[in-house]
Amino acid sequence: MSHIQESRKKLIARVRRIGGQVASLERAIEGDEECGAVLQQLAAVRGAVNGLILQVMEGHLRSHVADTGNAKQQDELLPVLAVLKSYLK
Repeated sequence: MSHIQESRKKLIARVRRIGGQVASLERAIEGDEECGAVLQQLAAVRGAVNGLILQVMEGHLRSHVADTGNAKQQDELLPVLAVLKSYLK
């Protein structure tokens, strides 16, 4: 079973939260909100999407790139994941 199927409920919940944020952003723009508020919502959406990307990417790296039975390969992923987390923050 792929890592996406294993995490399906969590991923769907995250996507739905992002959808709510985007809908709120749309309402803010339609409602003539101040640009500062719109920028803040844009940053929140960007952060949420980056978090989703990181979650899927981490699952992919752990499941398909590094051998799950190889503790050394899994340990070697830790610094790569740390860089990705800081980059996508």
